[in-house]
Amino acid sequence: MQKDYLKIGKYKLRSRLIVGTGKYKDFKETAKAIKASGADMVTVAVRRVNIIDKKKPVLMDYLDPKKIIYLPNTAGCFNSEDALRTLRLAREMGGWKLVKLEVLGDKKTLYPNMIETLNSTKVLVREGFQVMVYCSDDPIMAKKLEDVGASAIMPLASPIGSGRGIPNKLNISLIKNNSKVPVIVDAGIGTASDASIAMELGCDGVLINTAIAKARNPILMAESMKNAVVAGRKSYLAGRMVLQNYGSASSPKKGLI
Repeated sequence: MQKDYLKIGKYKLRSRLIVGTGKYKDFKETAKAIKASGADMVTVAVRRVNIIDKKKPVLMDYLDPKKIIYLPNTAGCFNSEDALRTLRLAREMGGWKLVKLEVLGDKKTLYPNMIETLNSTKVLVREGFQVMVYCSDDPIMAKKLEDVGASAIMPLASPIGSGRGIPNKLNISLIKNNSKVPVIVDAGIGTASDASIAMELGCDGVLINTAIAKARNPILMAESMKNAVVAGRKSYLAGRMVLQNYGSASSPKKGLI
């Protein structure tokens, strides 16, 4: 397990849990939760980064970008133009080329606009970005994203921030089985058991924000998610037993008293 890295672009992550940095009560809590999660990578919403008020604290004061990988994302973008501009800005600000693309299509469900997402992915790949793409759980669209050069496919389990888990396990499995790039479940994870299920399905990782940040005890929940991801990964690698329709006695039938 020590060599079981998650490889995305040039990076090798020890942890298969990626954590968001939004929704916490303050940056101190954010930093404590990230540490408890054991995550090597955190997402940062570029459009919500404070670059104006120099008196206010910034995330980098609490999470050293030399010790943890920052993944700029396009949270809050509802069209390709805004998403592209946001990630180009991230590249200019910090030299980031590994990015997370998120083009939303509906303000109520926060489902992705897959046409805009696909078009944006093509442009970003041509410009030299390594793109991790938030997408629907449609296996056909997920494969198209991979075909145009996405570095990782990130299907939603259920709507962003809903905590409803993975209602459509079949589609997530199909996406994983059809993909040659990492598949990371992004959105909808609510509990540690949801994270374990994602990993037991064979997914390469999970991205979690709200389930940790909005728990009654975010630090404890972060640790719980860390353990759940490890357990689910080990369960997947171990290989589950074959399903049976009838009971099968655990004790040998021979030599009964």
